[in-house]
Amino acid sequence: MAVTTAQPTRPPSGATPTPGGRRSRGATSGIHGSRWTPYLFLSPFLLLFITFVAVPGVLGIWISLHDWDFLLPNKPFVGMQNYADLLDSGSPQFQPFWNGMKATAIFVVISVPFLVVLPLLLAILLNRKFPGRTFFRAVFFAPFVLGVAVVGLMWRYLLDPSFGMVNGLLGALGLPSDTAWTTEQPWAWISLAAVTVWWTIGFNAVIYLAGLADIPAEHYEAAEIDGATSWQKLRYITIPGLRPVLIFVVVTTVLASANMFGQSYLITKGGPGDSTRTAIMEITDLGLSQYRMGQASAMSYVLAVFLALVSLVNFWALREKKS
Repeated sequence: MAVTTAQPTRPPSGATPTPGGRRSRGATSGIHGSRWTPYLFLSPFLLLFITFVAVPGVLGIWISLHDWDFLLPNKPFVGMQNYADLLDSGSPQFQPFWNGMKATAIFVVISVPFLVVLPLLLAILLNRKFPGRTFFRAVFFAPFVLGVAVVGLMWRYLLDPSFGMVNGLLGALGLPSDTAWTTEQPWAWISLAAVTVWWTIGFNAVIYLAGLADIPAEHYEAAEIDGATSWQKLRYITIPGLRPVLIFVVVTTVLASANMFGQSYLITKGGPGDSTRTAIMEITDLGLSQYRMGQASAMSYVLAVFLALVSLVNFWALREKKS
């Protein structure tokens, strides 16, 4: 009776045999790319980042150290003088800049709480299952796709104290119809905050909806079994589950509100007086209208430092506290 013996399978060329006939982890395979592949995929973003962020950032610092006027051939080096002028009460840049910073802070304080809380409540409602849910999501998000020019011009006419539709509707309802929405305080700030909330509430709501979708439904079911109220589920499940999303929304909303320009420029034109003339408006006017780009660059970096500090405070206040 012939006896046949199985011949061991030889490993492919270039592979190191291991006990049990398996190839070692260190063996190369045709599906693995070069170690430079990740950098190749990152290169388009790196190119855009260097071109439009890094280089302008460094150039802006360089400009802020000069008396930089586009119309003059010489741009003398002045060192930190442009920054020192912002701290000197006798400097012509001192009062306009800090008035603009004050107006910016007022708008942030007025608008951010509404832009954080109202979208959260709206997202919780839109996260429930009911007929037409997708339609209402689209309706609330729709204003965000409009440009600031469209929003500003539309609300400028709607809020006009003389012939605006808002006062007209209030008069038809028997309410005061002579409110100076854009020419008196505090109505000007109320108008700017309300328009901004109407315009951007849908964006933050969509961000919250994405975060709510990641919270396991089992957590809410367990809470209902334990007899938790709606407030308790919001406090102990929803808010902790949305902590990363909440940090993102708060930080981006503060930055967006601090950079408010179009609404004030188009609706109130910085008035009444200069009460709604934000820091960005002052920087833009100084740099692009008066061609004093050195002073404008210094103002922009001072504003950037303040926003960076505020962002760090937000990260610290909203961080997950270890027990």
